Amino acid sequence: MSNLHPFPASQATPPSLPLPFDPAMAPNVRSRMLREALPEPLQRLLDCGQTGRHSRFTEDGFADVMEDWTPPDGVTPRHASLARRALAEIDDTILAPAPANHLLGRVLALLSHFPAKSTTPEVEQLLAMDWADDLGEFPAWAIDQAARQWRRTRKWRPSIAEIRALCEEACAAERALADRLRAIAAAGEQAGETGGGAVRPVLASAMRRMR
Repeated sequence: MSNLHPFPASQATPPSLPLPFDPAMAPNVRSRMLREALPEPLQRLLDCGQTGRHSRFTEDGFADVMEDWTPPDGVTPRHASLARRALAEIDDTILAPAPANHLLGRVLALLSHFPAKSTTPEVEQLLAMDWADDLGEFPAWAIDQAARQWRRTRKWRPSIAEIRALCEEACAAERALADRLRAIAAAGEQAGETGGGAVRPVLASAMRRMR
């Protein structure tokens, strides 16, 4: 479902509600529209931030490459206010966890396409509830996309980890934008506390792993 409402370009005007978002769009187009809808001061900060890359290792060895984004110098409390407003909308709407009924229904429907021969209906229900618990952090549109992609490209029953990976991929850009806005907000709020506008905090909690 598309809900496209452009924002005014004024720097002093906070973003209108709602942010433009259509999960049916190509990810790059969807991400570009969402970013361009933000106030210009936030767009400039997003463009000027620095990205660092480093390898991540687990007990099994190399896992992947992580990217950490840090906002530029000069983030102000005004920037923090704009970022918090946009972040609240992204978290509360675009990235809001799927309703329990929708999530459970989607999982049961997906598993029904790949029935397990030796599993009773009762166990199937318990399995679906495990799935719902493990996918509960994702928005409904990401779960729907992951289920659709699996149905159309695979011939076997999925694992929870496989669907989680597809969900993470589906909303990776939106999560990355949210984390960068969170980092901007943290930097601006710290600048306000210290009385300076050029504070550049390095906060682990503000970093975002991006694949």
